[in-house]
Amino acid sequence: MRKIIHIDMDAFFASVEQRDNPELRGLPIVVSYDQPRSVVTTASYEARPFGVHSAMPIAQAKKRCPHIVIVEPHFYRYKEVSAQIHSVFHEYTDLVEPISLDEAFLDVTDNKKDISLAIDIAKEIKQKILEQTGLTASAGISYNKFLAKIASDIRKPNGIFTVHPDKALDFIARLPIENFWGVGPKTAERMHRMGIFTGEHLRAVSLAHLKQVFGKAGEIYYSFARGIDNRPVEPYRERKSVGCEETFVEDVHTEAQIVIRLYHIILELVKRLAKNNFEGHTLVLKIKWDARNQITRSITSEKILRTKDQILPLAKYLLHETEYRTRPIRLLGLSVTNHRTEGDRFAEWVEGELDFKD
Repeated sequence: MRKIIHIDMDAFFASVEQRDNPELRGLPIVVSYDQPRSVVTTASYEARPFGVHSAMPIAQAKKRCPHIVIVEPHFYRYKEVSAQIHSVFHEYTDLVEPISLDEAFLDVTDNKKDISLAIDIAKEIKQKILEQTGLTASAGISYNKFLAKIASDIRKPNGIFTVHPDKALDFIARLPIENFWGVGPKTAERMHRMGIFTGEHLRAVSLAHLKQVFGKAGEIYYSFARGIDNRPVEPYRERKSVGCEETFVEDVHTEAQIVIRLYHIILELVKRLAKNNFEGHTLVLKIKWDARNQITRSITSEKILRTKDQILPLAKYLLHETEYRTRPIRLLGLSVTNHRTEGDRFAEWVEGELDFKD
């Protein structure tokens, strides 16, 4: 039986800011930019009782907590601290799968210190992180990634929770469907309409029905409801895309403004592609009209997309496939990916123009 630990730092960005700035300790803070369209990246635990949470618009956070303190992010510092934390992980195993700067999976089935119990490893890691960084972390332990991830949220902050194999099915049965990995608000709402509110309800639905409603994701939900997750902890995670986007302070209305913004996003995208040495064939355009409505369009080229001259005509084509002339735009983004989605247009260069194939 595998021994998987999921480590999740507690309110990481906010905790780093409070550690480095003693005057912020004990105050409700959010890490964000104080701009109309900004969103909260992290909320301190002092801010959370007011209903403030990550991904919330900063304007809404101010309404819920009028005395909220907004701290601009220092990403270079978060990366430094993250490197310290990951060096602790590697003292115990090289099977470390980073999920983000502040969380990772560890497979400690065969660990460097020959410690038999995963909970003892988790306790040591938490203590070393505290000693070396002054920050707390929460840990979840189980026999697969799905359960370890959920377990790390059970006793936050600064807690440890274990889901034992012999108790996993009972644990899953009581679990709200919103807590399942991969179930977002829209999927949860759809499941609620099907009468699915807990893991027990989900387990009662046939595989055929779940696949019919949710496609390939239905197979994942079916397995998770039964405590099955065979994904290994992968130390190297291949980058699947490189992108950038801009949220405008004021909605962009005119065609000229939109094309200029698109051009500057392309220039930034080209820089990021070069920096990451990324090779992809599919360009994805993302447009957000408002908080609830957004679209994506994609197109695939036979050539690797590296330069402005390669990307610009594709981006313009995708833009013209949208309603960009008729509605103000809040956010515009572009990304290059290796993944081709079903229904993509396929393009190649013919005498300097785009030739589209089925």
